[in-house]
Amino acid sequence: MLTKDLLRVSRAGGGYHPQFAAREHRPLAARVIGTYQGHVGQPRAALETALTDLERDADDFKLVRGFSALLEREATFETDAEIEPERARKAAFEAAEAVGVVTEDERAMALIRASESLDVSADALETALYADLETRQVLTAVDTRWDPDELLDRYNLSLCQTALFDATEVRVRSSDPKALISAIKRLRLMYEIRRVEGESAAGADGLSEREVVVTGPTRLFRATRRYGTRFARLLRTVAKGEAWSLEATIDDRGTERTLELSSSDPVRVPDAEPIADVTFDSGVEADFAARFSSLDLDWKLVREPEPLATGTKVMIPDFAFEYEYGDFRLYFEIMGFWTPEYVAKKLSQLSSLEDVDMLVAVDESLGVGEEIAARDHRAIPYSGTVRVKDVADVLREYERQLVAESAAELPDELRPAEDAIALGTLAERRGVSADALADVDFPEHDRVGRTLIRPAVLESLADAIEPGMALSDAEPILEEDGISDSSAVLSRLGYRVEWEGLAGGTIVERTE
Repeated sequence: MLTKDLLRVSRAGGGYHPQFAAREHRPLAARVIGTYQGHVGQPRAALETALTDLERDADDFKLVRGFSALLEREATFETDAEIEPERARKAAFEAAEAVGVVTEDERAMALIRASESLDVSADALETALYADLETRQVLTAVDTRWDPDELLDRYNLSLCQTALFDATEVRVRSSDPKALISAIKRLRLMYEIRRVEGESAAGADGLSEREVVVTGPTRLFRATRRYGTRFARLLRTVAKGEAWSLEATIDDRGTERTLELSSSDPVRVPDAEPIADVTFDSGVEADFAARFSSLDLDWKLVREPEPLATGTKVMIPDFAFEYEYGDFRLYFEIMGFWTPEYVAKKLSQLSSLEDVDMLVAVDESLGVGEEIAARDHRAIPYSGTVRVKDVADVLREYERQLVAESAAELPDELRPAEDAIALGTLAERRGVSADALADVDFPEHDRVGRTLIRPAVLESLADAIEPGMALSDAEPILEEDGISDSSAVLSRLGYRVEWEGLAGGTIVERTE
């Protein structure tokens, strides 16, 4: 982005049109790059003087300053002095106080005395006194690899980002809507999705039939630069699409204007730099996802599931929980810091959902938990972070119901072909959880812990395993029969393991 004082827009006809740098500005871009490169090793003041002269010669001084602002981010300025300026000033002021400086000769004497105390020359000391002032810092390197055309692309993208900083709402259509939504969520912007009606809705122009409406920073209770920067940088993702169109409502110092951009405009992303400096890990959603992943549950957490129809519009919940042992999804939405208008839209969307199981975590400050529950959705309150336990409790409720339903579809008895098989393996084969097998009868097998074993195998194991045997010798015998739950089988045979530290254990008879 550029600073707002460098924004170049036309307000002709009541619109809001960025004044793009075009092909005819390429020589000017080349001169600005050359000015920076030609002043490596010189003080900033000399560079600024050269740029000021260039501004006087150019048709638009803001364009020169815009190019310069982008190049300065790639430039390195350093303090060029033999000693630290603060140390030099301290020594000089102390010497001046001792000498009592009034005349030029007395000043020179003070500098000589100060330089001797620091073991440098008087000229080096005088140079160092104010070498850390911005105008005296030296340009040591310009690390940009841009050519003039790439600088034009950089400028045009930054110009549009600056214009979008004051947007209250942006309507976007893209040939890559999934990437667009993903970026919006990572940037933690407020949005909704609408179906586009009319002749262009069919997508013949390569655009999605859905329009993403993003609420800008000035719609918040208090506009913040942090949110505005995220909002503007969304353009990086939009402009990467093969085809896209954008229409924004701009708050132009109290006047509402419309900004229109599309893939036909000279807005390009000149490199593959990440779309934002905002990372997923810093959000409430990311915090919840990280903590949920540490749980051993029969649910898979899916980020950004498919859109859900809500009348003429659509919504994309933050997450979905997929049950591992069945075709069931519980959608999960986190309602955090939103404007009252946005909350009202979300409540309207929730009431329009049909045949969808939805869980909503509601920031306590919003006070809309009861309204969500009235719309036949589950609501859990949170403050600061979403409690994983609260979500897990809800999932277990659904799980009990799903287990009961899957158990009802199983036959009364099962006869696995294997001599020994883990209940988990059999459950996976049947597409159910192991808990669903709790009431199933296995006429040819005994349940030993979480394993089904034929009685003949147990008899064979009883003959092969005896007291005093090392556990490390017994485990291979069990593994030959496909048994991994050694403790449960040994207990069934009347044994236990007497552990000998970390080195292993010995099989002994149970006395109880």
